[in-house]
Amino acid sequence: MGRKFFGTDGIRGRVNDAPMTAEIAMRVGQAAGAHFLRGDHRHRVVIGKDTRLSGYMMESAMVAGFTSVGMDVVLLGPMPTPAVAMLTRSMRADLGVMISASHNAFVDNGIKLFGPDGYKLSNEDKRSIERRLSKEPKLAKAEMVGRAKRIDDARGRYVHFAKSTLPDHMRLDGLKIVIDCANGAAYHVAPDALWELGADVIALGVSPNGTNINDNCGSTHPQALRDAVVANQAHIGLALDGDADRLIVVDETGRVIDGDQLMALIAIDQKRRGSLKAKAVVATVMSNLGLERHLHKNRIELVRTKVGDRYVLEEMRSRGANVGGEQSGHIILTDHSTTGDGLVAGLQILASMIDSGKKASELLDQFEPVPQLLKNVRYDKGEPLDDAKVIKRIAAAEKALDGRGRLVIRKSGTEPLIRVMAEGDDMAEVEAIVDDICAAVAAA
Repeated sequence: MGRKFFGTDGIRGRVNDAPMTAEIAMRVGQAAGAHFLRGDHRHRVVIGKDTRLSGYMMESAMVAGFTSVGMDVVLLGPMPTPAVAMLTRSMRADLGVMISASHNAFVDNGIKLFGPDGYKLSNEDKRSIERRLSKEPKLAKAEMVGRAKRIDDARGRYVHFAKSTLPDHMRLDGLKIVIDCANGAAYHVAPDALWELGADVIALGVSPNGTNINDNCGSTHPQALRDAVVANQAHIGLALDGDADRLIVVDETGRVIDGDQLMALIAIDQKRRGSLKAKAVVATVMSNLGLERHLHKNRIELVRTKVGDRYVLEEMRSRGANVGGEQSGHIILTDHSTTGDGLVAGLQILASMIDSGKKASELLDQFEPVPQLLKNVRYDKGEPLDDAKVIKRIAAAEKALDGRGRLVIRKSGTEPLIRVMAEGDDMAEVEAIVDDICAAVAAA
């Protein structure tokens, strides 16, 4: 059975257009709540959200859905996605919900669901919830309707958790750090955690108004962070996205560092300390060939998956690996978290700076990336990748790059986009190949 609502990372779309309406959010609450009503204990769901305007509407709708089937609700308010996953486990909840569209603009929203173990739901769970969405819900009797409660110390709990991922003796005294929270879910917790550890903190993107989340700020728009790092002569800059499960770093010179370099540093550090598991890093097909070559030199295997942090995590769990992620900045460290956590990943980078005594520019120049180019082509209808001309152009490009590079073309799982990526030792050839395929897709 195909899934109508769930994509690669939960449910996502433009607000007040199906599936991202209050009515459907309530039905998802009813269906997910009913699916997790197991046993005779009082059932509980934890709900967090980011700072976008529609979060209030979606939160209220989901509260109505969950309570109507007899599940109690704990409301966290604006909190990072990894905080919701962590609190779902620590509060012994049956289910966790994050209302967020991650790095998308405020006009979009989404629903991510976590099981009681803090991991994103399995395909089997999602299929079961999909089936329930097509049926009338079984509502609780009046005396069994759920209660809703907002807790006030959720931020403090997550800050304490994030700090605990560093050694007890470690402090950030003497480090000037710029943190860009994308006007999103981490706008309080990330600066607080860095300040409590002793850093001199300059915070950007910490004035959410409901519509400015990810708006020329955060991990997808690092220019403001670059400018602030250089202007303030900071040691490093950290940029999160709207729900704080991504991290992009800027070194003291203003150079933007992507997730591939971060994974390389963390993995090699862990190998040196004897804590890297499975002798492998799990990443996606989008990670640079330079990362693969660099890890190989350090006797670490790079295992590639489809694009999407859930695929990375599935492979990590299968292999027993503890370091993985995406070039876009999803860094998953399973010794600490069950999902990507931008703040925790950032703290591991800061720990490496302190241990090594090196500047960020020295530490994060792990390898020379192979020239790589990614472009997105928006489409309105049809399946551009099934077009005969597009297929022909792709075949020609693969032949040209054979043995000297890679070509990765895929549909976005969250937007109507075709993503075209090529890499090889000749940048001019890479650009020509990407532009040629993009033109064919646009004309399809």
